[in-house]
Amino acid sequence: MFRVTLVCSDLPPTSGEAAALDITREFAEHRTWHSRVTCEWDGTRLILVSENDFDNTGLATLDEFSDCISAYVSDPGESQIAIESVSELGNECA
Repeated sequence: MFRVTLVCSDLPPTSGEAAALDITREFAEHRTWHSRVTCEWDGTRLILVSENDFDNTGLATLDEFSDCISAYVSDPGESQIAIESVSELGNECA
């Protein structure tokens, strides 16, 4: 299993809190190949954490996060998504 942490910066501040809720729900209801997903707004950035058994680079999760931002943020402005980390989890977390 892999834990992927992504950060989206430079979103309009008025979009962040609602987007975090919408994206969390989207992953829980429609992207069930990810587990233990959280998406939080820290006041300036959206932070997505997801676990899965296939994305050792974080790029697949980044693609899905980007799709969600496009769907749930009407004006993403000059926002950028970065892979903060990808870590391999031991068998005890499966």
